[in-house]
Amino acid sequence: MQVTGNADAAAFILTAILSFIPISELRGGIPFALSQGIPWYAAWPFAAAVNALVSPGVWLFLSTLHKLFLRMVWYERIFSRFVERARKKLHRGMEKWGWAGITFFVAVPLPITGAWTGTLGAWVLGLSRRRTFFAVTLGVIIAGGIVTAVVLFGIGAVDFFVKRVRV
Repeated sequence: MQVTGNADAAAFILTAILSFIPISELRGGIPFALSQGIPWYAAWPFAAAVNALVSPGVWLFLSTLHKLFLRMVWYERIFSRFVERARKKLHRGMEKWGWAGITFFVAVPLPITGAWTGTLGAWVLGLSRRRTFFAVTLGVIIAGGIVTAVVLFGIGAVDFFVKRVRV
C-alpha cells in the first residue's frame, strides 16, 4: 500500500512507535521516517503529533496506574530515582522561566530532554495539565524542526562531499 512518496504504511507505523517511545522520541522517529522515503513535510508534523501525545498519556498514567504500581518495591525504587533526576534537571529552569522552561527543556533534542521527561518534570513540580500539554507540544514542534533540519542538512552535507555513482 503506497501512502506518500516511496513510503508505505509500515514506515508510518514504525515512525509512530519510534516517536512515542521514551528512548528515541523525535530523535529516532524523524530520521527513520526520512530514511524510509517519507518527505520531511510529512515526517515532521506526523512525528511531532505522535510525540505530543506523550503528555496526556503520561498524565493519565500518573493519575491512575502509577498509584497502584507504587505499592511494588522495585517500581517505587526505579520511579523515585527517575523523579529525583528529573526534579534536579528542571527545578532551576522552572524557577527562572516558569512553564516556558518546560518548552525549552523539551525543545532541545538531546538525550533525556524530551516529552516524557518534560511531562514527568511538570507533574513533579505541580504544574497544570493544560499548560504542560501546551508547553510540551510547543517544545515537540521546535525539537521536530531542529531534528528535521539537522537530518536534512546532514544528508545535504554528505551529498556535497561524496559523489554518488548512478548506475
